[in-house]
Amino acid sequence: MRVSVSEENADQEPAAQRVSAFLERRREQIAQRWADAALFRTVFTVSRDEAVEAGRSVAAALAAVAASGRLEDIRAPAFEAVRDQLGRMAASRARTGVDADGVAGEVAALRDPAAELLRAEFPDPYAPEAQESVVALTVLLGTLRLVVMETTVSAGEELIARQREQLHEVATPVIKLWEGIVAVPLIGTLDSARSQVVMESLLDAIVAERARYAILDITGVPTVDSLVAQHLMKTVAAARLMGAECIVSGIRPAIAQTIVHLGIDLGTVLTRSSLADALAYALSRQGVAISPVQASDAGAR
Repeated sequence: MRVSVSEENADQEPAAQRVSAFLERRREQIAQRWADAALFRTVFTVSRDEAVEAGRSVAAALAAVAASGRLEDIRAPAFEAVRDQLGRMAASRARTGVDADGVAGEVAALRDPAAELLRAEFPDPYAPEAQESVVALTVLLGTLRLVVMETTVSAGEELIARQREQLHEVATPVIKLWEGIVAVPLIGTLDSARSQVVMESLLDAIVAERARYAILDITGVPTVDSLVAQHLMKTVAAARLMGAECIVSGIRPAIAQTIVHLGIDLGTVLTRSSLADALAYALSRQGVAISPVQASDAGAR
């Protein structure tokens, strides 16, 4: 005989309600046992009370989920109350070298202490009613494990995104070369995301230093294609709008040939072969004279 989904859910509802009542009633005992589990014990190292309090919060959230009957729903609203906490716990374990499988195993280990207390609630721990309740608890804790893993993955993606942004910022420093002159030495591939960081950093530096000249040095850029050239043109245009003249330096012979072959028009962009030439130009435009050191003067020093 086939059992409809509605009938199956109806059969699960009494077990879910029993589990909810059990979690509420025995929350303190469960929290005390979970405080000794690896997931809690190794995260809350300052005091055991912190681990117990965290266990109470998780048990309360699980009780609310069970009361709603949404045992397998990782989007159950009650999980939101502890999602951040679970994410921090998982991230803490990850920082100590525990991988995702290890974290999942530690969450799964929370089942046995709670299941033992649940079976003790029934005169016959192997009666159908008891078995159904243990199964419901197992399903609920399985969902908790999925919530932890999802939160861990999301936190990991956010961390990677932040690190990538920080790396872009570190990889595109703006250097003050002289009064009114700033430079950005570019190294590596120039993609859209990094180009945006370059433009923002350069414009901020122009304002902060009241720079009249900005040098974009591409000596360390391995290749220049139409996309890179477009990014450079946009940066030059933005600098002009801020009142600064932008100079592109470090165009090697191979890159010059590539630009010509691609038909890219850099006619409106001021270019110099090296950073030194660009700096000399900017200094001369500001009335600063540069004279080479004579051999006799160098020997006298």
